[in-house]
Amino acid sequence: MTSTHDVQATHSAPGAHVIFNAEHDALRASIRSFVDREIAPNVTAWEQDTFPNSIVKSLGDNGFLGLSVPEQYGGQGGDYFSNLVLAEEVARGGSGGLLMGLSVHTDMVMPPILEFGTEEQKQRWVRPGVAGDMVFSLGITEPDAGSDVAGIRTRAVREDGGWRINGSKTFITNGHRNSMILLVTKTDPSAGHKGFTLFLVPMDTPGVVRQAKLKKVGMHASDTALLSFDNVFVGDDAVLGEVGQGFTQIMWELQAERLIGAAGCLAYGQYAFDRTVQYATDRHTFGRPLGQHQAIRHKFADMATKIEAARALIYQTARSYARGDYPVREISMCKLLATQTAWDVADQCMQIHGGNGYMDEYDVSRVFRDIRLYRIGAGADEIMLDVIGKSYGF
Repeated sequence: MTSTHDVQATHSAPGAHVIFNAEHDALRASIRSFVDREIAPNVTAWEQDTFPNSIVKSLGDNGFLGLSVPEQYGGQGGDYFSNLVLAEEVARGGSGGLLMGLSVHTDMVMPPILEFGTEEQKQRWVRPGVAGDMVFSLGITEPDAGSDVAGIRTRAVREDGGWRINGSKTFITNGHRNSMILLVTKTDPSAGHKGFTLFLVPMDTPGVVRQAKLKKVGMHASDTALLSFDNVFVGDDAVLGEVGQGFTQIMWELQAERLIGAAGCLAYGQYAFDRTVQYATDRHTFGRPLGQHQAIRHKFADMATKIEAARALIYQTARSYARGDYPVREISMCKLLATQTAWDVADQCMQIHGGNGYMDEYDVSRVFRDIRLYRIGAGADEIMLDVIGKSYGF
């Protein structure tokens, strides 16, 4: 019997978590190889021109866009944890814009179609989405309605054989490359939360206009659009789920997406951390490696501790969600903690780089620009705090 006194301390990367098995490990290795080969070398170019649709197609060809999608719709039939692996490994590639674009496509749009869609809708949209032949968007935010979803003004009015849609949406990720948008509309202004309906709107429908390509502080590799809908007519087959149940359906979707987003964001922070460890090893100041200065060493210790704590909460909550629980409080905590931690890590990594960190040629400057969005999108810090607070009866 080995005494605990004989066990040597290790300081390598953490071992596999209990939620991951050998299949997840093999999947991670496969995605990592793809990322190193197809994504990492192109990150700088994509900052100028956004990522090409060909990388989405390549991801589809390799089976990475439908990891948890049933095989009957072209997916791999895997579990929820497979989506965590994808988010973490794509983040490791270093392009926040690609990570964001893929997250919208795979984690925001396809899950509600699978959950609430008809068989025809699943075949029409999920199968080509998994193949990478189409890219999708989610249309919630409007010029006058962001976190306040109840303030949405885009209207869908019943007509013979379908619906007439008018309104606008902004900050739409993939909005200049998408084939379809999952659109949140108001169908009964007097019904409160029961007055919302979701529509699957093809982007080539007459009246759908890509008005502007928006310029952003970060996420330059991702295209973001202002869209308008001018007397757009869609048939009844465009309704996703039940008329009047759109608010409930989209709130369900946001929970799973927030958890995957938290994992991806934290992994992007880990990417900055790893790059900065290497920088602090190679960079010499005052006659020794930068990382050997106590002030810098303590920064790394603080960042590493916070990253591991946030990751543990994400994995624990993912385990709960995957077994059928609906842990809204804990998911909100994950979103809040992971995004704030990743932002703090990006800030500290830039500080450690000094003036170099403020230069575009160093990766940490890109992470710093990109990662700030995570504290706003898919539920701002303030909204997460309010959800958590209200869960205690306040």
